[in-house]
Amino acid sequence: MNRKISLGMAVPIFILAMTVTFSITMLLAMRLFDSTVSSVKEKESMYNKLAEVDRYVRGNDYYDIDETVLYDRLSAGYLLGTGDKYARYYTASAYTDLINVQNGTLLGIGVELAIDQSGYAKVTKVYTDSPAQEAGIKVGDYITAVDGNDVKSMSGVETVQTRLRGESGTSVNVTWLDSEASEHNADLTHSGYTATTVDSALLQDSVGYIKIWQFDGTTPSELDYALRSLTASGATSLVFDLRDNGGGILEDAISCIDLIAPEGTVAYAEDKNGNRTIIGSSDDESKVELPIVCLVNGNTASAAELFAASLRTMNGARLVGTTTMGKGTIQSSPQRLSDGSAVSITVAKLLCGDGSCFDGTGLTVDVERSLTADEQTNYYDFTLDTDPQIQRAVSTAQQLSGTTTVGGVNEAASSAAAEDAGADSEVSAESESAAESEAVSESEAASFEASSEAAESAASSNS
Repeated sequence: MNRKISLGMAVPIFILAMTVTFSITMLLAMRLFDSTVSSVKEKESMYNKLAEVDRYVRGNDYYDIDETVLYDRLSAGYLLGTGDKYARYYTASAYTDLINVQNGTLLGIGVELAIDQSGYAKVTKVYTDSPAQEAGIKVGDYITAVDGNDVKSMSGVETVQTRLRGESGTSVNVTWLDSEASEHNADLTHSGYTATTVDSALLQDSVGYIKIWQFDGTTPSELDYALRSLTASGATSLVFDLRDNGGGILEDAISCIDLIAPEGTVAYAEDKNGNRTIIGSSDDESKVELPIVCLVNGNTASAAELFAASLRTMNGARLVGTTTMGKGTIQSSPQRLSDGSAVSITVAKLLCGDGSCFDGTGLTVDVERSLTADEQTNYYDFTLDTDPQIQRAVSTAQQLSGTTTVGGVNEAASSAAAEDAGADSEVSAESESAAESEAVSESEAASFEASSEAAESAASSNS
């Protein structure tokens, strides 16, 4: 039965509703006002403190102040004060250089570098058709000076990298020592060359070795080509060398995972409130069904850690080496500011497809293979056939595929891989039998033979 509300009742109800609505609105407005006032007070306190320091310094300081340097360092100091260890401030010139490098208008000489115990920049990779290759610079050489400036006086590889860059057609003077300690000097003209991010080789006639230096726009296509080439050549297992891979572009790493992993979620982004958003997934179109080993170390970070973690979870891959860095956060693209400078900050936590997170902990390995002090000293001199960590990774891959060969590994690697294979329920009985056969025949084994040219495992910086 329908009931009608009289006008006499409707008016009080309306007034009551308006009163409740007004009260709620005022309450929310007051809270917002209080929050705004609090924020303004905090900012006012910050500005007042800076003003105090500024007045004192300008009134008493002996030195002249470079205003540009002052503002840059104030901005960098602000980011440092936030506690975001991955936040980065780019000066206007540094940001311009970054954009020019990305656009290909600012070029290096075509080398990957690492600073070793000598203090000089050791060449760990030379790109084909690059100015460095044309000048005769080889892997293992040391760059000692750039434009007459001693490399030892420069603050790390990134500074050396910056000094080596220039616009196409310009030149840079480079001094280097070759393998016989003979000094060379030449003016290298900046010109275009192809900088690859993936190297590959077939080891022991059955193990596909893939070195991924970093993840960028060309990596997915390069990786796809390497996978197709190795499988066509008869690879029965794969070793992904991710040592010293600091990550790169997250989206490109996810695209690489999609080439290998079966269907499933690859990664989430989790904001500070715990809200999760899927940022990557894989399909079944190109999954790899071969046994997989990922070789990692303490410099394996970010997108490279996601790659290794995803293959372990989704493909059953084994991790060999040492615990990874533990950088599981996502940074924004550099945000340009009004004066041409830019900032990049952490915006979310990076989670694997299974919800796990390696931030702050890193990924623990399934097969531990650290380097001894002597091996660490010779780290940049190892090649595919002498690198002990690659040997261990290869032996593990062979155990997983059941294709262990006589002379393929040294005794330590063989024993560790056999034990590890026996502990994993997913390893077949045939694999365990192969491990036992290898252990029996180890005394007759020849030295490790590689069927490719050397792949240097260096912490790299493209110059």
